[in-house]
Amino acid sequence: MAKVLITGAAGFIGFHLSKRLLEQGDEVVGLDILNDYYDVNLKRDRLRLITGAPGFRHVPIALEDRVAMQRLFSEENFDIVVNLAAQAGVRYSLVNPYAYIDSNVSGFLNIIEGCRHNSVRHLVFASSSSVYGANTKMPFSVHHNVDHPVSLYAATKKSNELMAHTYASLYGVPCTGLRFFTVYGPWGRPDMAYFLFAKAILEGRTIDVFNYGKMQRDFTYIDDIVEGIARVMEKIPKPDPLWAGDLPDPSTSYAPYRLYNIGNNNPVELMHFIEVLENCLGKKAKKNLLPIQAGDVSATYADIDDLIRDVGFQPSIRIEEGLSKFVKWFRDYYRQ
Repeated sequence: MAKVLITGAAGFIGFHLSKRLLEQGDEVVGLDILNDYYDVNLKRDRLRLITGAPGFRHVPIALEDRVAMQRLFSEENFDIVVNLAAQAGVRYSLVNPYAYIDSNVSGFLNIIEGCRHNSVRHLVFASSSSVYGANTKMPFSVHHNVDHPVSLYAATKKSNELMAHTYASLYGVPCTGLRFFTVYGPWGRPDMAYFLFAKAILEGRTIDVFNYGKMQRDFTYIDDIVEGIARVMEKIPKPDPLWAGDLPDPSTSYAPYRLYNIGNNNPVELMHFIEVLENCLGKKAKKNLLPIQAGDVSATYADIDDLIRDVGFQPSIRIEEGLSKFVKWFRDYYRQ
């Protein structure tokens, strides 16, 4: 039994992880200010499902509120911190860049400072497959260099990895970064393509299909993501005795620091993904084929060998099963 701080507890991944940890008897403090980047009612409904659970407490604190964050850490004595709160979205970062610096950089500094000064035994934080940016060598590996982001969102996630390594090196804070690959499933984010597609198809509206449907994504079902996080939480990183500065491995370090991909290891073309969604919905989509958008990458594909080796887990839920579960939830939640 552990006392865990989950930031972004009313978010998609944070909600599912909170449920999982509460079911196994952990104490969870869920930090979330319920911002209006997307439907606040959906966040409230997620939160409502876990608020009454024994061992859960919600704290409405903004990551960038330095004083409140210092007080929270000093009063609570967390064993583990899982940072899932962030200003999300690649495309939104093109129009509101300051939101990403406030939450993802300044807010992350407050988290890692809290871990440093209060003997947190493991910080697990969300990174993103977007950090691979202009990389084209597939599958994307945590051992590859990732110095060419193509969106500010990706740059902030890369900055989190750099900040975490610095604190692991200077202060011995054990840090593990998780690069998530296109997460989907019930209670998902309404700004994600599959969610927008489902709503538009059922309403008979046209969907915008970028890169003419040739985009490839390593779609990863939410239950697989949560299982991966839960296992990594218990795998506290140690210094790698084989790490060498003359040939530095980005995924590990002489400090207690580690990076993992969590993806399905099976990229799917967007047009096929839409076909599966159409089958689940029982209705065809009207498609508006468009070129790729600024900040997007044409493909993602996760190398998960390190995850399998270190925590014995490999995501396995196929899109046919995952989308079927999403559509069932979607119809129930929106009464369609």
